Amino acid sequence: DVQLQASGGGLVQAGGSLRLSCEASGFPFDDWAIGWFRQAPGKERERVSCIANRDGITNYDDSVKGRFTISSDRAKNTTYLQMNSLKPEDTAVYYCAADRFYHCSEYGWLSRPYDYWGQGTLVTVSS
Repeated sequence: DVQLQASGGGLVQAGGSLRLSCEASGFPFDDWAIGWFRQAPGKERERVSCIANRDGITNYDDSVKGRFTISSDRAKNTTYLQMNSLKPEDTAVYYCAADRFYHCSEYGWLSRPYDYWGQGTLVTVSS
């Protein structure tokens, strides 16, 4: 079974940093893509970033470009989201998701839904 465990959320002041982790199991991690998504209270879920582990291709939403960095440690089957220069508008529940590698292509990132999801981790950024 595909399992995804997100962790690392917490309370941080604006301008601060957090690193989220997504531990994965039950699928060929090296060949799949991991995506990070977030949902703020009262808002729809939105894309944050993805990485295709087979070739390291990454994509970011414009709102986080230059501030967030996604990476994977294949030895640990874990994907990270390093979040710097956090803003109050980054406050949300963050979810990691997994699917085949093409879900992080330029086209796939914008149009292909992810089938496998972990539980969320709450990030709160105070002003």
